[in-house]
Amino acid sequence: MQHQEKVKTLAFKKVVQPFTKTRALFDKATGNPVETNLDIYGGVVSAVKSRDYRGLPDGELKTRSEALIAEARSVPDVGEHGAANAPFPPHDRLIGAFALVREASRRVLRLDPFDAQLIAGLAMASGKIAELPTGEGKTLAAVFPAYFYALSGMGVHVLTFNDYLARRDAAWMGPIYEFLGLTVGCAREGAQAEDKRRAYACDVTYATAREAGFDLLRDGIALLAGDLVHRPFHMALVDEADSILIDEARVPMVIAGVGERATWDAGRLAELIKVSTWGRDHETDAEHRNVFLTDEGAARLEAALGCGSLYDAKNQRLLEAVHCALHAEALLTRDVDYIVRDSQIEIVDEFTGRVVDNRHWPDGLQAAVEAKEGLARKSEGRILGSITLQHFFRQYPYLCGMTATARPAARELKEFYGLSTVIVPPNRPSVRVDEPDRIYTHREAKRTAIVAEIARVHSGGRPVLVGTASVRESEKLAADMGAAGVPCEVLNAKNDDLEAKIIAGAGNPGGVTISTNMAGRGTDIKLGGEDERERDRVVALGGLYVIGTNRHESLRIDHQLRGRSGRQGDPGSTRFFISLEDDIFGRYGLTGRLFKRHRLSRRSEAVENGLVSRDIGHAQRVIEGQNFDIRRSLWKYSELVEMQRRIIQDWRRGVLAPATGIETRPGSVAEKAPALFTAAAARFGKREAGELERRLTLVQIDDAWSDHLAWVQDTRESIHLLSLGGKTPLGEFQRSATAEFLKIRPRVEEAVIAAFETRLGKDDSLDFDADEYKGPSSTWTYLVNEDQFGWGIEMLSGKNIGLAAGAALFAGPLYVFALLINKLSKKKARGAD
Repeated sequence: MQHQEKVKTLAFKKVVQPFTKTRALFDKATGNPVETNLDIYGGVVSAVKSRDYRGLPDGELKTRSEALIAEARSVPDVGEHGAANAPFPPHDRLIGAFALVREASRRVLRLDPFDAQLIAGLAMASGKIAELPTGEGKTLAAVFPAYFYALSGMGVHVLTFNDYLARRDAAWMGPIYEFLGLTVGCAREGAQAEDKRRAYACDVTYATAREAGFDLLRDGIALLAGDLVHRPFHMALVDEADSILIDEARVPMVIAGVGERATWDAGRLAELIKVSTWGRDHETDAEHRNVFLTDEGAARLEAALGCGSLYDAKNQRLLEAVHCALHAEALLTRDVDYIVRDSQIEIVDEFTGRVVDNRHWPDGLQAAVEAKEGLARKSEGRILGSITLQHFFRQYPYLCGMTATARPAARELKEFYGLSTVIVPPNRPSVRVDEPDRIYTHREAKRTAIVAEIARVHSGGRPVLVGTASVRESEKLAADMGAAGVPCEVLNAKNDDLEAKIIAGAGNPGGVTISTNMAGRGTDIKLGGEDERERDRVVALGGLYVIGTNRHESLRIDHQLRGRSGRQGDPGSTRFFISLEDDIFGRYGLTGRLFKRHRLSRRSEAVENGLVSRDIGHAQRVIEGQNFDIRRSLWKYSELVEMQRRIIQDWRRGVLAPATGIETRPGSVAEKAPALFTAAAARFGKREAGELERRLTLVQIDDAWSDHLAWVQDTRESIHLLSLGGKTPLGEFQRSATAEFLKIRPRVEEAVIAAFETRLGKDDSLDFDADEYKGPSSTWTYLVNEDQFGWGIEMLSGKNIGLAAGAALFAGPLYVFALLINKLSKKKARGAD
């Protein structure tokens, strides 16, 4: 069921319904998720502005806000923030709320909201994504819908991209809410549970989407009702919505506890794989997403390890470890996919260029990368709970968001979340000039051209921002600029602590800043420096010049980089320099095709051929479509598991805080084994016996769910091999996962009864602080790059042959057959060339 079907009717829809009915029918018929006609918002904006409260004293303004709060909280939330007998219609409350925020912003922050900000706020209040260009004041625009929904007292979460932005925005916008009588909190990463509980109890809470999700997972293993930090979810407003709802959404959040260490030596495997040879011992698929052993490579490893056939069922875990070691060596690159800092692996996010705190690969792959780099392995975790951001956001009855780059993701936002996108024009028209790409046949020619271009622009005093694709590339380019005598600042994941300082100076005259995608989201480069002292000089020179050194898999990343220039009507220009040897073309096998199609040969000058540019743009759209398909496939597999998670959590909540005595719960020890419960009540007391069952039940539910998640992980790694036998992997996965899930409840009930009997067999008194009544001794949270092994891609789809690490146990002969099919297909492809 799409999220849109669950979203309740919003108050704002009462205002615009007469105007939008016809257009809504047209959009529905055409499937258009983007709204560009803003006429429906004009009347509401005029109504808001007509309530001019500038003549009212502060006390009167606060009194009016208190009246709105009292009215909203006197009527149960029925999906319209009002009822027929309310003092005035719900849309009047919306207009009044927006007018109050507008005036409070003037008085408290000395900021007079633009019409564009009001329109963006109205779009979000109606449950949509507002696309508002960079520098147009999205932070303030978010206050309007947040205040409106917070009137009910049920809580609003403003979810940001990182912890710095959450803290900044809460401190910056907080005085507006407080002036109008609402409470504001910030659920900071790493804060104590009590501090988190207070933050989430506020009317408006700022937090990162990840931290709010991790707090949900922590609540999911709480053993006492008083340990919960979240209250029931109500409304979420997502900043940088396309990045969080799309890019981050495919990365599951995980909470883990201490588990058992692996029995194999990851270091030994890393040494063996390091000396293996591509083509002889292992091969990769066409898109360089998966790596697998050849027959010769498997034989060499079997001889070195003395393990017999790697494909025997007894060697399943070893085979998984071998494939993880292969993946770490062949597909993950230091200073591109990760950096090594303070003797630990830190993953670099492909979309932002930043190190992502607490992100891991799946444990086997994480261990393999650490072994590859000669680092000590940390404790392996047993997954206790997991949820994707896609499913986390479906916990909220109301959802909306804002970003500067929603349009390219509009189709996906509509499909996964039911959210339409409203394009809000800037307050001042953009005058930025986006120059056509300069295309070169090979990397060296491109590097030479980039260095010459930066030196030329720098000599005239114009600031330059250069966006690179990796830490490695940023450092190489900085070295080239040093050799050319051009001073520059470098911003990448290795020196992210200097981000604010470097960005503050990026608009200085003559400044050259080389950055990874860190200079994309959340950065605001002011012309003339942080204090804009030399703004006029930089404006006269043409503003900030942005150079992109690579096209990205997502057009939105390119747009974000361009968006650093031309802020709020400022002048500026952008240009991308592209080589046909760039990673994006090599990864998808496009380099040779482009050379052949356009009859190109290596040359030092740029390629002057519009057809090449057109083909590159087409290839980028195809790649985006493929990544969309990956996310859709991952969604299909995770949807069933999310339904199961909700069933488990409903069961768990009933045990955690039972409405009646736990002994009356269906399936309880009192029902299944009444004599056993009676004996426990006689010995410990009825209340203590009930608490004993409650604790044992929670622990057993958590253990059973953890085991189920491990089973799901193993099954998903190998399920695609079933397509070789003519079966549908997704259908088989759903059938098997459902059958396995139905075993959990009887298994838990039996385990609780067995634990009860064991406890009654002991002579000592009850001690609920004992380990057997507690959860894991330590837990930690992290994000998993779930698509690292290509799990979301259908086997033999024509695009990818995703050979899974655990296939030997699940379908041993099929695994060998798949290798053979892959090898034959490669031979045929080479013969066709």
